[in-house]
Amino acid sequence: MGEVELSCLAYVKMYLHACLFPRCSVNGVLLSSTPAGGAVCVTDCVPLLHSHLPLAPITQLALTQVDVWCAQTQQRIVGYYQANASVSDSSPTPCALKIADKIAEQCNNAVMLMIDGAKMSAGYRVPPIVMYERRDSRWTLKDKHMIMLHQWEETRTIANQLLDSGDHTLLVDFDSHLDDITKDWTNQKLNAKIAELASPANGNV
Repeated sequence: MGEVELSCLAYVKMYLHACLFPRCSVNGVLLSSTPAGGAVCVTDCVPLLHSHLPLAPITQLALTQVDVWCAQTQQRIVGYYQANASVSDSSPTPCALKIADKIAEQCNNAVMLMIDGAKMSAGYRVPPIVMYERRDSRWTLKDKHMIMLHQWEETRTIANQLLDSGDHTLLVDFDSHLDDITKDWTNQKLNAKIAELASPANGNV
């Protein structure tokens, strides 16, 4: 399997999801708006849960809703992400493996991304992520040199700006949507904020 490119939008939302619920395990799915085949380009993500991660009915409901939305917006699910409640543990849980397997049934080059809580300090210099790919029916660590996060310093700055301003609270996961269905789990408001910060006019890119 070849390169995986992770966009600023996808990374920032995953990172903010983990920061918003620091004592919880959180998960979500990785999306791509590029055609299948060739390198995997993760262009966005959908934050799913921050409680009851192993609860199959809620996960299935969330994945079904995301599938429908992806079909309407010319996107596809290409992977899964999770941050464990214990910051010292970034290994995939049985729940992570089960959901990632399900995604891999539909996407041959699906990836699984674990957020490394131990590296999520304010001054972290490298992306706090561990990525896995599926080989011979098993999930194995992906070569970090094959993971591309262009403009990493700018992406890190944007994530920290949103945390400092409190705008990370704009993030809505599917869990929060189930508690209040007026909340938008596609996160259009937060997406616009990230796009604004990433624009050349703001000097971050």
